[in-house]
Amino acid sequence: MAHATIRARGIDFAYLQSGPHDGPLALVLHGFPDSPVGLGGIVDALGATGYHAVAPWLRGFAPTSLAPDGDYHVGSLAADANALHEALGGDGRAVIIGHDWGASAVYPAITADPERWRRGVALAVPPFAALAAALGRFTQLRRSWYMFFFQMPLAEGAVSADDMSFVDRLWEEWSPGLSKDVSRHAIAAAKMALRRPENLTAALGYYRAAFAGVPEDPAAARAQDVLFAMPPVPICYLHGVDDGCIGVADIGDPTLLLAPGSMFVQIPDAGHFLHLERPDAVHDALLAFLDG
Repeated sequence: MAHATIRARGIDFAYLQSGPHDGPLALVLHGFPDSPVGLGGIVDALGATGYHAVAPWLRGFAPTSLAPDGDYHVGSLAADANALHEALGGDGRAVIIGHDWGASAVYPAITADPERWRRGVALAVPPFAALAAALGRFTQLRRSWYMFFFQMPLAEGAVSADDMSFVDRLWEEWSPGLSKDVSRHAIAAAKMALRRPENLTAALGYYRAAFAGVPEDPAAARAQDVLFAMPPVPICYLHGVDDGCIGVADIGDPTLLLAPGSMFVQIPDAGHFLHLERPDAVHDALLAFLDG
């Protein structure tokens, strides 16, 4: 994979890329606490099948620059994705793939500008209506304690302490079966993206924006407005059966909230970072859906 940088919406996005530049764009979006390095297997698999796979560091995650407007709403992530489609020369063949916060951006990016995306894939975070329903259950609220903790001013200090051991613990709890030999490189890259105080505050800003008002930027506001709408393009949703972050039993059937032709694939023996625990199963399901 090669490193590059591109500017969109006033932000310098650093990204990894693989595959032919004249292939259809496959935009791959990471989550928290992660980086494109953790999704490198997906990027390589897409590149090997002819896609121009591009995985940017999201706004606020180093080495991508901070958001100039200080906005970290999901709608802003979706607007970034659609702007990157434009900047990277994407066309109607393009696909969008996201994990965690990246998955959250997939749904509104497609809904706000469906002509840009042929298909989508989301991992580990279901459509917003399913997630909202899950958060009404005690079992999911107990898993989601960190979302509320991140609203507190002391969160930065807690996450940064002891070489960011907080990040290690989240990975362990969310993917209890993931080997440390497999996760070590991805976790190190995630910590590097969050090491500076301003980057950590930006990343926590994603969670704080979830409880804030509508973004001021028009493109972000338009995407934010369709968070609960049904995306008109088929989406494959993948979820690890052993996910310690979002329980598969609490989300129902996501395909009821997605366009006809969508799929729900449960990956056994995998947790939140299913793409690292069961890469072959994830890549096979993802590529089969995108080529279908």
